[in-house]
Amino acid sequence: MTDALDTDPATPPLDSFDGIVYDLDGTLVRLLVDWDAVAHDVAARFREHRVDASDHDLWAMLDLADEHDLRAEVEAVIGEHERTGARNSTRLPLADRLDTHAVPVGVCSLNCEASVRVALETHDLTEWVDAVVGRDTVATRKPDPEPLLATLHAIGVDPEGAVFVGDSPRDRTTAERAGVAYRSVESFRTE
Repeated sequence: MTDALDTDPATPPLDSFDGIVYDLDGTLVRLLVDWDAVAHDVAARFREHRVDASDHDLWAMLDLADEHDLRAEVEAVIGEHERTGARNSTRLPLADRLDTHAVPVGVCSLNCEASVRVALETHDLTEWVDAVVGRDTVATRKPDPEPLLATLHAIGVDPEGAVFVGDSPRDRTTAERAGVAYRSVESFRTE
C-alpha cells in the first residue's frame, strides 16, 4: 500500500521492497526506560565486582562487561529495565502500518530480544512480524551490520531488496554497512 507517507524521493515506497525491517524503540514503540537509572544499576553491578565503569556510557559498559566476563550479569540488569519499559511502552504511528505490508517484516533492535517481543505482544503486533533480532540475539550489535543481516536472513530477503526503517544515526549506519536502503522515521512525518 503506497500512501502520502511514502513520498521520500530518495527511497521508493516501503511496499516496493522485498522485505521491511523496523527498529523498535523510537520507531514502532517508545519504551518507557530511564536510561540513566539503567546505567546507574549497571555501574553498581560492576562495583560489586570491583570494576570501575565510571568513564563508560551504557553501551561501552557492554564492551567492558565482555572484557571482565560479566556480560550475562550486565545483560540481566539492562534486560529487566527494558522488559519493564516494553510493558509500559507507548505505541507509535508506524506500528499501525505493520498489518498493511504484503512482504516479510522483521524487527532489528538495540534492545534485548525479550523486550522486543514483550513490546510487540503488549501492542498486539506479534502476528505482523516474521523475525526479531535483538542486541543479544547475535554476537554483535548495531551499528555492526550483523544484526540487520541476521534479520534479513530470518525473513528470507537479500540486503539489496530490503529497507530498514529507524530513528537514529546508528540505524542509518547499520543500514549503510549492510548494503540496505534506509528510511528515517522523520521521512514519514511529512503528511
